[in-house]
Amino acid sequence: TLSGLYLSETLPKDYSGQKAIYWEVKYPFPLSNRDYVYVRERKDLEVNGRKIWVVLAKSLAVSQCPEKAGVIRVKDYKQSLALESDGANGTKVFMNYFDNPGGKIPPWLVNWAAKSGVPAFLTDMQKACNNYVKYCKNKK
Repeated sequence: TLSGLYLSETLPKDYSGQKAIYWEVKYPFPLSNRDYVYVRERKDLEVNGRKIWVVLAKSLAVSQCPEKAGVIRVKDYKQSLALESDGANGTKVFMNYFDNPGGKIPPWLVNWAAKSGVPAFLTDMQKACNNYVKYCKNKK
């Protein structure tokens, strides 16, 4: 699964008045890891009586968070996420995601990501959502 790819995501830090998050992602050998510095914002909306949660994120250039040797900084990243109850016990999710990982990525990896990586990510996300209540209980 993709869950083994994520190294760390920090809590937002203040960089010259901007609260930014640092995130490093482990790429498979022989590729270099990637890292992100980005801002994230959440809005709770009510549209025609429906509650919708929206999360927006985008990359941010922050001089106080320098690039690491051997890690490629993702400088072009955008994500939009909307969540809404399905009216039963589930959640409808809409996600629009883009990043330019930079560097030279072989075609076999691009094909793997399109064919297997994205579906595996969505399966992992569904499992995480299904186990969220249990996670919250264990966190206490």
